[in-house]
This record gives sequence, C-alpha cells and structure tokens, in this order.
Amino acid sequence: MSAPMKVGAVIITMGNRPDELRALLDSIAKQDGDRVEVVVVGNGSPVPDVPEGVRTIELPENLGIPGGRNVGIEAFGPSGRDVDILLFLDDDGLLAQHDTAELCRQAFAADPELGIISFRIADPETGETQRRHVPRLRAKDPMRSSRVTTFLGGANAVRTRVLAEVGGLPDEFFYAHEETDLAWRALDAGWMIDYRSDMVLYHPTTAPSRHAVYHRMVARNRVWLARRNLPALLVPVYLGDWLLLTLVRRPSRPALRAWFGGFREGWTSPCGPRRPMKWRTVWRLTRLGRPPVI
Repeated sequence: MSAPMKVGAVIITMGNRPDELRALLDSIAKQDGDRVEVVVVGNGSPVPDVPEGVRTIELPENLGIPGGRNVGIEAFGPSGRDVDILLFLDDDGLLAQHDTAELCRQAFAADPELGIISFRIADPETGETQRRHVPRLRAKDPMRSSRVTTFLGGANAVRTRVLAEVGGLPDEFFYAHEETDLAWRALDAGWMIDYRSDMVLYHPTTAPSRHAVYHRMVARNRVWLARRNLPALLVPVYLGDWLLLTLVRRPSRPALRAWFGGFREGWTSPCGPRRPMKWRTVWRLTRLGRPPVI
C-alpha cells in the first residue's frame, strides 16, 4: 500500500485577528490522520503567537494575497514539493469537521486528474452559504458537489503537482481573480477542479466590497485575466460581457468610477506573460457550464 498523501496548510495574516487565527490553527491540529504541517505568513506584519510546531514567516511588506500565498508555497520546497497537498485557508476561517484533510487525501488519491478542490464556505452562526461562494453559474443549491471551473481562494486544497506544472498564483494581481487565473492554467494543462459541499470552512458572512480597493482591483484583474489566458477572439467578448453585467448591477457612482479606472489600468499596465488557453480548453469550460465569455 502506498503511503498517505502528505498535507500542508498555508495561512496568510495581517496580524489583526489573533483569536480567529488561533481557532483556525486548533481546527487544523484536530484533523484526522497524519499531522498537517502549517506555515503562517505575516503579510507585511508580525505573526501573532502560534502553537509550537507551526512555522512562521514575516514579510517586510504586504505582497498581496497571491504573493503571500506563493511565499507560503515555497516554504514547503520549490512549488510545495515537500507535501502532496496544500490547503489554503483564510485566517478568520475554521475547519468545521475533523475529517477535511482526510477527505482531501481520499479525493486526490481516487482521482488522478483532480488538481484542485474548492471547499464550501458556511457562516458559523446560520450555516448559510452565500451564492457567490459556490463557484459555478448554477449556484442555487450549495449542497450539490460538482466539477467546476474555478475555486475559492481562502478555502481550497491544491495538489502540489499542479503548482509544479503550471506555476503558482499571479503575484501581480495582489487581490481578486488570482484563483481563476490559476484555475484556467490548471484546466488548460488537463487537471480538473471539484467543488465539494462536504468539505466545509466556517467563515463569517461578509461582502467583498468591504475592501477599499475592491472595485478597481476586480476590474483591472479581470482585464489582466483575459489578456493573459484567453484566445484573442474571446478577449473582447469576455470583457464586453462583464462591462454590461457591471452596468446592469448599477453600482454607486464612486464604485463605478473606481471600476472604470481599474478597467483602463488593466489595458495600459503590464499583466505578466500571455499564454492563451487551447480551444479544447474553451470547449471543456463550456461543457462544465462556464464558457470563458462570462
């Protein structure tokens, strides 16, 4: 029999939620099976006190969400190769069950094509899963597991072979859409992504717009995502659809001004290397219910 897959966890923190971080670390320590190795990255801030055995890295500046997570990946060796699976968890989240790491081992061992698992996020008080936390268009039933085309950044598990093959998260994104960039590259390399409703991270219900840079980053990174990954013919279609959706949602005037500023920045600033996905990947995304035009 082969040895159980080794599991690690990467958590980035701004140091401002010490109680929540400790609760998350306790929930990781209680996972069934072999011990989950943990690295906590202080993203431009000191790391609060953590239990013995938890490794910490304190960065002199905030590298953003993808930059901080990439540092955590490399703490497990190049592309995380010292472990087989990496969990990426928000520092104010909490693993709801003791078997999440073991379920990840079983899922990846049973399906050699499976590259990424997206967990279900639920409010700890109400048990509700916000529609935006179900990474598919048909998001009405959060209890239905399925193949998907993207994943949730602070509640997921990634097979480290994926990172070795396609690279990590895009540092330059800083915040927003970095998961979809990695997801599209993984799908283009032949990996699959699952949304699993039985793997739960408790997380307080929040609005993404709580971040001051939300509207600008979302728009800028949407353009970067298309420029980096889509065939040239689909870039204007994809971005045109998102422009219309944004206008239909009728954001406030300051939000819309920030959004258009980010949209313009996405066209005028460097976005990193362009590696357009194959047309067969476009078809795969379409068959999975999310063609890359929306």
